[in-house]
Order: sequence, then structure tokens, then C-alpha cells
Amino acid sequence: MAVKIRLQRHGKKNFAFFHIVVADSRAPRDGRYIEQLGSYNPNTNPATIVLNNDRALAWLNVGAEPSLVARRILSYEGVLLRKHLQGGVAKGALTQEQADAKFEAWKAQRDSKIDAKKAGLSKDAAAKAKAAVEAEAKVNQERAEALAAKKAEAEAAAKAAAEEAAAEEAPAENVEA
Repeated sequence: MAVKIRLQRHGKKNFAFFHIVVADSRAPRDGRYIEQLGSYNPNTNPATIVLNNDRALAWLNVGAEPSLVARRILSYEGVLLRKHLQGGVAKGALTQEQADAKFEAWKAQRDSKIDAKKAGLSKDAAAKAKAAVEAEAKVNQERAEALAAKKAEAEAAAKAAAEEAAAEEAPAENVEA
């Protein structure tokens, strides 16, 4: 029986999320599976990945083959690096402490990249919100200026009409006298 680590699609149309599962390669994509290892939600930014790293590593060690996308997810989470480091420990190329130190250094670097991306996204969102507020204030000011100009124009027209009416009444009074 060939065992695969692959994604199982869930969710609605155009808004899918995936379960990361270990399944027999002959089973249908969304069908029967042996064990669920986690989930992957590409709809968030950055994508949300929940994975049981220990179980994934155990399945890889017994020969489970990941699909292309599952391999990318396992690599992103560091499972493949841990498998590689464990192979080095088994061959005697490095000690378990050295392998753990390398993995922790890699994990710290990855976490800093993720935090930087999240900070950049929140900074961009704040900049967009500020720009939107400034644009709205500009539009409101333009509307207020247009309204003030229209009001001043109406007042000038009313004043001109009043003066014209007064001018018409004044000669009529002079004619009677």
C-alpha cells in the first residue's frame, strides 16, 4: 500500500481550505484517509497552517510520500529540515544537540520573516486607511467649497434682485411727486 501525505479540499466554491491528511494513494482526493495531520487555509494573509509536526515526521520516516503542495507546506513548517537533520544524526555527521540548535536557529529566522511580513501588512493597511481618510477629507472640503460658492452665488443673485426691485420702485415714487 502506497501512502501519501496530501491535501483534502473543504470549504465552498472560490473559498477553499484544506486538511492535510495521510491517505492510501488509491483513495479518492476527498475520500477515506488514515490520519489527519493538520489544516491549511490559503484565504488568509499570510496563509494559516496548523500541522502536527511530530506525526508528519513519523509518517515521513516510515515512507509516506508527500504531494507537491504538501511537500511545500512540510518544508515551510520545517518538517523536511528536521528529517534531513535526523538523517545526519543517524549517520553520525552531527550530534542531536547540534541538530536541535540548527533547527532552532532556522525556526527563529523563519518566525522573524513571518513577523516582518505581518508588520508590513498592518503598516500597509494603516497607510491605506490614512490615505482614505485624507482623500475623504479632501472630497468633503471640495464639496464644502462648492456649496459655499453656490450659496454665495445665490446670495449675490438675491441681493441683485433686491437692488433691481428697489431701483424699479424708486423711479415710480419720483414720478408720483
